Amino acid sequence: MMLTILLAALQAAAPVGPVEPAVNRFDRCATLARTDPTAAHVDAARWIKSGGTWRAQQCDGLAYTSEGKFVTAAEAFANAARAAQLAHDPRAAEYFAQAGNAWLAAGEASKARAALDSALLLGTLGGLQLGEAQLDHARVLVAAGEMDGARNDIDRALQSAGDDPLAWLLSATLARRMGNPTRAATDIAEALKRSPDDASVQLEAGNIAAVSGNEARAKEAWGNAARIAPDTAVGRHAKAALAQFGATASPSATKPAEGR
Repeated sequence: MMLTILLAALQAAAPVGPVEPAVNRFDRCATLARTDPTAAHVDAARWIKSGGTWRAQQCDGLAYTSEGKFVTAAEAFANAARAAQLAHDPRAAEYFAQAGNAWLAAGEASKARAALDSALLLGTLGGLQLGEAQLDHARVLVAAGEMDGARNDIDRALQSAGDDPLAWLLSATLARRMGNPTRAATDIAEALKRSPDDASVQLEAGNIAAVSGNEARAKEAWGNAARIAPDTAVGRHAKAALAQFGATASPSATKPAEGR
């Protein structure tokens, strides 16, 4: 890839000027990645030229993520991961996890799985980072139809990322799809407790109520999702679900609003 060749060439350049503490340099570059991605790319390239390696490449990946260029972001994170791994830096797992997340955003499930497998096998992730990687790995397994493996990943993620409403949302959605409405209802309640104003959480609450035959609750939750995010895909799915309710609609005939 051209990006790999460019990075390798820049890394070979001799260091120029005084060395800035890497943590401070990364924090500055990461802030630019969120606020001015173009400037972040310039800063990352200069950093690589002056001797920066995986931190600079990670910043480049963050900037591409901000621009919505997920394939290029994934490649930058993967470059950072391989460089860190060669140097026996424990942050390699973090970069592999970021690559996996970017590949997922790009719709490349098989590449995401490979990157996330590498992240988890290194065994250096902990806390929220570990939980997020496990959640992403579960999403990959769902895409592959490996529901039992996804269930195991999510159950582990809930131990390290239990404060994240997304963990409970994914757990509830998987439980519904696996035909476990009791677990689904319990887990969506946890998601609602943590993020009641999230349209995706409300959409899934409606889905779970629908399959349980609770028409009033399904209408309420789908109505909330449509109100919170009316012009998004989630809001449109909620409106479509609400449209099922008519003169002949019944709780048993109501279908969940899939599509996320």
